[in-house]
Amino acid sequence: MGIRSWVRKEWFLLALVGAVALASAWPELGRSGGWLRLEVVSNWGVALVFFLTGLGLSAAALRDGALKWRVHVLVQLSTYALFPLLWWGFTALFGRWLPPDLALGFAYLCALPSTISSSVAMTVLAKGNVPAAIFNASVSSLLGIVLTPLLVAVMAGTSGATLPFGEAVWKLTQLLLLPLVAGQLLRPLLLGFYTRHKSRISLVDRWVIILLVLSAFSDSVASGLWRDHGAELLVKAALGAALFLATVVLLSRLAARAMGLPVEDEIAAVFCGSKKTLASGVPMAKLLFGAHPAVGVIVLPIMFYHQLQLILCSWLAQRYAARASGA
Repeated sequence: MGIRSWVRKEWFLLALVGAVALASAWPELGRSGGWLRLEVVSNWGVALVFFLTGLGLSAAALRDGALKWRVHVLVQLSTYALFPLLWWGFTALFGRWLPPDLALGFAYLCALPSTISSSVAMTVLAKGNVPAAIFNASVSSLLGIVLTPLLVAVMAGTSGATLPFGEAVWKLTQLLLLPLVAGQLLRPLLLGFYTRHKSRISLVDRWVIILLVLSAFSDSVASGLWRDHGAELLVKAALGAALFLATVVLLSRLAARAMGLPVEDEIAAVFCGSKKTLASGVPMAKLLFGAHPAVGVIVLPIMFYHQLQLILCSWLAQRYAARASGA
C-alpha cells in the first residue's frame, strides 16, 4: 500500500493526532472562548450527529433483531456490567499509578455505550447476525443516555467533575435522544436524500469528533496538561485501553460459547459487547465534563480504545469469516 492510499484510509486517525498536536501548539485557537468558538460544536454539532444517526436507523432491521433475547442479555451485561466490574479490578491493581484524571477517563470509557456503525460493519464482515447487531448497538446507545452518567457517578463520584445526574440525563436527552428521534421520524421523507449522499453524510460525525477533540485538548493544554503530565500519560492510556479490550473480547467469547449461542449470534455479541463508541463518547464527554479542566485527559482512553478495537476486531472478523467459508 502506497503512502497516499494509506493516508486516505487512515485520514481520521491522522486528523485526531493532528488535532491533539494543534491543540498542544496553539491552545488559544480551540479553547472555550477561543478564536474558533468551538464550544458551539458541543451543542449543535452533537445534535446534528445524532439526528443523522436516527435518519440512518432502519426500523425494520431493529424489528428483525429484537427476538434474540440471549444475545441482548449478553451484550448489555457486557457493556454496562462487565466493563464497570473490570474497572473496579483495574483500579484496585493499577490505581496507584494512574493520575486521577486518567482514572476518571477509564471510568468514563467503561460507562460508554456500544458503537452502532463499526459493530454492524464488523458483524457483516464476519458473517454474523446483522439484525441482532443493529438492535443491540442501537439499544445500547439509547440506554447510555441514562446509564452512562449514572455509572460515571457511581464509579468515579461526581465531586464537581460531572453534571448532577438529573441534569446530565436531561441535557443528554435534549442533545442526543430528541435529535435521534427527530431523525427517525423524518426518515420516510429524507431517506432518498440520505441514501444518495450517505458517503458524504458519514463524514459529518467524524469532523464533529475532530473538532470536539481539538476543543477538549485545547482547554486541557491551556490548563497545564503537558506541564503536569508527559508522554507517560499516553503510554498508560494506551496500555490500559488494550488491557480492557483484550479482556472483554476474551470473556464475551467464552460467555457466548458457555451459553450455547450459534456462531452468528456469538459474532454479534462479541462485537457489540466489546465495542465502545468514540462517536458518542467525545460529544458526551464535552457535555458531562465540559467544566472539567482536564477533559482532554478524560477522553484519551476512548481515543486509544477506538483505534485498538478497529485493529483487533478487523482481524477477528476475518477469522470468523474464513471459518464460515470453510477456509
